[in-house]
Amino acid sequence: MSLLRTSATVIRASVPRVSSRALPLLTRHVATRTFTSTSSKSFSALRAVVIPNAEKGARYYSSKNFPAHNVIAMPALSPTMTAGGVGKFQKVVGDAVNPGDILVEIETDKAQMDFEVQEEGFVAKILVNEGDKDIPVGKPIAIFVDEESDVAAFKDFTLEDLESAAAPAPAAAEAPKETSAPAAEQSSAAPVSSDRTEASPLARLIANERGIDISKIQGTRIYKSDVENFKETAAAPAAIAAAAAKPAAQAPPAAYAPQGTSGDAFVDQPTTSMRKIIAARLTESKQQVPHYYVTVEINMDKVNKLRQVLNQSSEGKYKLSVNDFVIKASALALKAVPEVNSAWQGEFIRQYNSADICVAVATPTGLITPIIGQAETKGLSSISAQVKDMAKRARDGKLAPAEYQGGSFTISNLGMFGVSNFTAIINPPQSCILAIGGTQQKVVVDETTESGFAARDVMEVTLSADHRVVDGAVGATWLQSFKGFMENPLKMLL
Repeated sequence: MSLLRTSATVIRASVPRVSSRALPLLTRHVATRTFTSTSSKSFSALRAVVIPNAEKGARYYSSKNFPAHNVIAMPALSPTMTAGGVGKFQKVVGDAVNPGDILVEIETDKAQMDFEVQEEGFVAKILVNEGDKDIPVGKPIAIFVDEESDVAAFKDFTLEDLESAAAPAPAAAEAPKETSAPAAEQSSAAPVSSDRTEASPLARLIANERGIDISKIQGTRIYKSDVENFKETAAAPAAIAAAAAKPAAQAPPAAYAPQGTSGDAFVDQPTTSMRKIIAARLTESKQQVPHYYVTVEINMDKVNKLRQVLNQSSEGKYKLSVNDFVIKASALALKAVPEVNSAWQGEFIRQYNSADICVAVATPTGLITPIIGQAETKGLSSISAQVKDMAKRARDGKLAPAEYQGGSFTISNLGMFGVSNFTAIINPPQSCILAIGGTQQKVVVDETTESGFAARDVMEVTLSADHRVVDGAVGATWLQSFKGFMENPLKMLL
């Protein structure tokens, strides 16, 4: 669903199916506003207008006579984001908001991002606390008003006031009840379809959080209390049985808790949204993707010599690392063996035409993989500059979603930590990941020397491959191509 910047236009948004980029709607009618991240990449968020009607150009008030206001929802800052954490608010109640101002830091499933606004107004109420975790996308986080004089009216505003804002007008409630008993029975007996059920925004939000099918709740209009009572007293036996049948193994086993002789023996660190996503994705990959591993040794003498010559002649314009050569060689090998540059899609295998290389970067909050797009077309100096820039912004939490989501192949390098070899877990839906060990000196047979032996700089690399996509022979062929580029690096310059 396309999100456009509008002012007076009210868009009907009660659509049962939306793309992963669209936010769950707080009300049946919303007007959209555009926001940007600090990396100048645009993302869309919804400004939900609390309204019981859809009169174009009208100003709307709640049943408690709050002034006209806008509800700011938790935005979806990435296609995979379903909930976010609340960082530090840069604005407090009463502060003016101008285009480009940062409202709050949002912790997504991949990074910490600043939530900027592109409109004028005043912060009337903040509905969440700094440090709150797992706030569902679409849940209200703040209230904006257009006039500073309206701020004081929202001192005691709560989420329950959203419920009253969507309730029927008092006049409608006082209308004489002329409906006959048989008609009432017929109305209550006929369930309303899930996509036509009249329900308040808060009722829908609670129902979604609790996994309740709101169409199963009887009534002409559903409110918060109806959903809560349904869960407590009218839940279907099948739903209760299904919840009880969830295996206890889903919860991690209790950790060892030693009794210290003095003071606390351990500290429990709360998991971030990013760490939870990493845990879920890697567990899913290890359980569902049939990994196999292929390892080769690479003679690094020529790469090291070429790197030394190029860096000495760079005049400070660049400084190449071994990883830059690895990225370039991987991209060229993917072009030579395109079967590896593929992704499993169930009914088909998607083969990519360009080598978009993900480079694993460790950050204080977890692992993130910035993408070097079309790496096969870039020179070593360009790759080096881009990797350094993206790695720094990754650690600062300043990457835009498009810079770390996607990619066709991943490289994980632990060689700088003294690791000689390791195996990495595939990042689905990609089919392969390359684990790079450190360079070590090794005595090898060399018939050209008088002793018959020589010391060589050797590096071990291990390819983890998805056997559904890449057969063993194909994986070995790719490694031979990669090895050829690394041991004859001048071929990369052709």
